[in-house]
Amino acid sequence: MNALMQDNALLISSLLEHAARHHPDVEIVSHLDMRTCVRTTWRKATLRAARLASALRTLGIQPGARVATLAWNTHRHLELYYAASGMGAVLHTVNPRLFPEQIGYIVNHAADELVFFDLGFAPLLEQVAPQLKSVKGFVAMCSRAELPALNLPGPLLCYEDLVADAEPLAEWPSLDENTASSLCYTSGTTGNPKGVLYSHRSTVLHSWAACAADGLQLCARDSVLLAVPMFHVNAWGIPYAAAMCGAKLVLPGPDLGGERLFNLMRDERCTFSLGVPTVWLGFFQHAEKLDAAARAGLCLERVVVGGSAAPRAIVEKFEHLFGAYVIQAWGMTETSPLATICNLLPRHDGIPLEERFDVQTRQGRAIFGVEIAVFDAEGRRLPADDHTPGELKVRGPWVVSAYYGQEPGAELDANGWFATGDVALIDKDGYVQITDRSKDVIKSGGEWISSIDLENLAVGHPKVKEAAVIGAYHSKWQERPLLIVVPNEGAEVTAAEILDFMQDRVARWWMPDDVVFVDELPHTATGKLLKTRLREQFQGHRLPTDAAVAD
Repeated sequence: MNALMQDNALLISSLLEHAARHHPDVEIVSHLDMRTCVRTTWRKATLRAARLASALRTLGIQPGARVATLAWNTHRHLELYYAASGMGAVLHTVNPRLFPEQIGYIVNHAADELVFFDLGFAPLLEQVAPQLKSVKGFVAMCSRAELPALNLPGPLLCYEDLVADAEPLAEWPSLDENTASSLCYTSGTTGNPKGVLYSHRSTVLHSWAACAADGLQLCARDSVLLAVPMFHVNAWGIPYAAAMCGAKLVLPGPDLGGERLFNLMRDERCTFSLGVPTVWLGFFQHAEKLDAAARAGLCLERVVVGGSAAPRAIVEKFEHLFGAYVIQAWGMTETSPLATICNLLPRHDGIPLEERFDVQTRQGRAIFGVEIAVFDAEGRRLPADDHTPGELKVRGPWVVSAYYGQEPGAELDANGWFATGDVALIDKDGYVQITDRSKDVIKSGGEWISSIDLENLAVGHPKVKEAAVIGAYHSKWQERPLLIVVPNEGAEVTAAEILDFMQDRVARWWMPDDVVFVDELPHTATGKLLKTRLREQFQGHRLPTDAAVAD
């Protein structure tokens, strides 16, 4: 017997319509640069998004077509989030911090038809544009007066002209809720970046989780400083969740310096913020120079730390300096990204602060909609006893089943689990503690760096026989690449020579912070590098770039 309930599709456009109807005058504060601030509202954003969606249709963008962005956190990027997905196209946020060859690969693999870009990325776009085979045109996210003269292999359009000249959609199209809505790429240890294709349904369900009391607790009373970039897994879903609950959004643009973030928090009365640990380390460098009266100007209540594990010092400083609670969350591009969130249970009421910090430094508990478990090498489920580590696997309605271009279900095991590549413990209350990564990527300031790519590049030097890259501790960036080299027999080579060889072939922030030379590297029986032994050997290695360690 079927139920007698209405069957309305879960669509991203409905989030925007809800915000315009029930929270029309709630502000969206957009900083385009250090001097230019645009104040708009959910009502105005809805109208402009409807105009932009109409303009996309006029430009020939069909349902399912991919629209790329190279953009910071601004009101224009937010409008494009809704315009592209709402009219049936697929929003593809490209990480501009990748090196040009990767960006070219990603745009070509996605077969993007338009590229929207902030002016600060114009030089990067000119560099990669000749590689882009599917792109039919480029849109500068600026006014007509700001439109630059660029050397691009296609028409250059002006964002504000598109919005001004288009009639808004009379109504958003009715789509199947399983229609693809957005696309993000994630890089692993080997091979090329992989695309994760989200749906309207998965995005709306994920937004509910963010707004739940046992989720991120986002609500209409919040003023949100979005310090996580909108090209990082759709800014952890906050552009959608904020519309769902009617929260105020503060979009900082390209400058995420500590003083700037502090001033925005103070001036916009922000209660909630999100960012990777590196952002908060810079924030504290400024905040700790201020006196207590200046710090009291903030009304910050909650801070989400993700991207990499939150150091205990960050948890403690937010509590002691601002009385703000740090919510550590864990997830990945493949999980939209929220999978576990570290909120407290009733039994934690009244526990000593130091014990509470112990809980807060874990990655949290699974939220409704996501199942988590750890498994051994034979695929057997392990107990949640907090001392039996295993490979962490997840499943749920906003967890990937296959990467873009694969058949549905290609990345799942026979029981529908997705293997995260992380090794974890789970305690009896369900709190997850990530203990290691089975992948060899390095997390630096919340960004992934592929050790394999760096190794392959280093081995390309004529005097290098073999190379390995591991993550070494850095007080600011959490991890930075350490390059370990075996020179060719009889060859004399210096670290400077190798780094000079690599610097024009890889993104600047991927460059190793140090190079050490060894006679040989450890290998497994099958000839693979034994990186666990290298990590043990270089556990105490001090990077010359780490000022805190050097002091």
